[in-house]
Amino acid sequence: MLKIWHMKQKQVAADAAEGPAKRRVTAAQLRAQKDITEISLPSTMKMDFPDPDDILNFTLTIEPDEGLYRGGSFEFTFAIGSQFPHEPPKVKCKQKIYHPNIDIEGNVCLNILREDWKPVLNLNAVIVGLQYLFLEPNPLDPLNKEAAEDLKNSKDMFARNVRSSMQGGYVRSERFDDVRKR
Repeated sequence: MLKIWHMKQKQVAADAAEGPAKRRVTAAQLRAQKDITEISLPSTMKMDFPDPDDILNFTLTIEPDEGLYRGGSFEFTFAIGSQFPHEPPKVKCKQKIYHPNIDIEGNVCLNILREDWKPVLNLNAVIVGLQYLFLEPNPLDPLNKEAAEDLKNSKDMFARNVRSSMQGGYVRSERFDDVRKR
């Protein structure tokens, strides 16, 4: 047992001596790289990698060109864990927006990010799902229950609240971020 431990220590020391150029690539990194290379974003979206050496953490900006959220710019952070693709990426909206499926803290309610995630799904499926949330908000599976109730009870009131909130206004006593495209 001591011999195995000693051999492992030598391997760790050798890896450290080789420096960052010889880092091992994880299964999550390989799958993320594959998924990212297969993504074909429309002109209403863009991806950004703040650290070019870290493909597991990036941002996605969505600028809907139709629907109630048209004219807005919404940024989502993606954090891909070491268990990807067996676990979904963690996705959060950076802005405080009025949406039935995105709460005040930016958590996103999208079924494929929770119970319906399967390893055969890829990052493109998540991106398409996010885009769809802006075209068809779902009041039946809400994180923001007030927004969901507004959408169910009065689409006109919901539309007014979306417009007001996107300009940095208040809905009830909650102030939202100005998300208009600049």
